[in-house]
Amino acid sequence: MDAHTDKMASEEDATVVEPLDLIRLSLEERVYVKLKGERELRGKLHAYDQHLNIILGEVEETITTLEIDDETYEEIVKTQKRVIPYLFVRGDAVILISPPLRK
Repeated sequence: MDAHTDKMASEEDATVVEPLDLIRLSLEERVYVKLKGERELRGKLHAYDQHLNIILGEVEETITTLEIDDETYEEIVKTQKRVIPYLFVRGDAVILISPPLRK
């Protein structure tokens, strides 16, 4: 291939035609994933499929819970965080995937 063909091929690789193209462009980059049950993940996207099953590395998981104080009936928001080296996420738990900000 010549330089012009290489440039056209790389431009095609960077185009977003379908929703999963945006995820493809985020491979090997840190993404934000919101899951059912008030769980959030931030990690490096290693792989995905058409069902949004994803494999993340260097994952920071945040779980937010809401509790009601028995005496004052005030809402108490608690967050728990943990770091996980690798994580497989089943696609039916995914609400949203946000790619990294691009400049």
